[in-house]
Amino acid sequence: MPSHKLRLDRSRHAAPQVFEHLREQIMSLELAPGAPLSRVTLAEAYGLSQTPIRDALMKLAEEALVEIYPQHTTVVSRIDIAAARQAHFLRRSIELEIVHVLAQQPDPLLVQRLQASIDRQRVCHAAGQYQEFMAADQAFHRDMHAAAGVTALWDMEQRYSGHVDRLRRLHLPEAGKAERIMDDHQRVLDAIAAGDAPRAQQALREHLSGTLSQVAEICKRYPDYVQAD
Repeated sequence: MPSHKLRLDRSRHAAPQVFEHLREQIMSLELAPGAPLSRVTLAEAYGLSQTPIRDALMKLAEEALVEIYPQHTTVVSRIDIAAARQAHFLRRSIELEIVHVLAQQPDPLLVQRLQASIDRQRVCHAAGQYQEFMAADQAFHRDMHAAAGVTALWDMEQRYSGHVDRLRRLHLPEAGKAERIMDDHQRVLDAIAAGDAPRAQQALREHLSGTLSQVAEICKRYPDYVQAD
């Protein structure tokens, strides 16, 4: 069940807010793979009827983040390695073109914004704030999409990213992982700022390959959380 109570914004529909809150907790692994999600208990926890809870769970199921067993139960899905690989392929394909476009005409304001994101990542890492670190990591990539004028593609990628992003969350606490992420981001940014598209693409390709290159080890460490290929 949710580890902290959601304060509902009464100006918005309840179901999207419950969806966002549960998704955040699934992505952070506060709701771990295999965790049961009782519609009745969730309704009591959020102070809502079961209708918005059902709608939120159905949307989570569309992203394959939960598995709904009618008349039985709903559980947080295990991390599907095959789905993670496909989401990674999609993101890599899109972002390779994005960094190429951005490096062709470097924007000083974008460079400043991306540098601020990296600086924020360093602060979060120093404080051991993994979830905040991941948010700053996501902001770095989202800002590149926005600068390239393809924000809608970012939204699309997020609908498929649940498995690969949870895999990255499992990998993040490993020694040296966060440092590599920040160093990779800096290399991508420096290449964009220098107008060097091939170098930006190579840095991005190496950056995005990090977690999936360690899939076997992650599966070995967290066998109850993953569903192998």
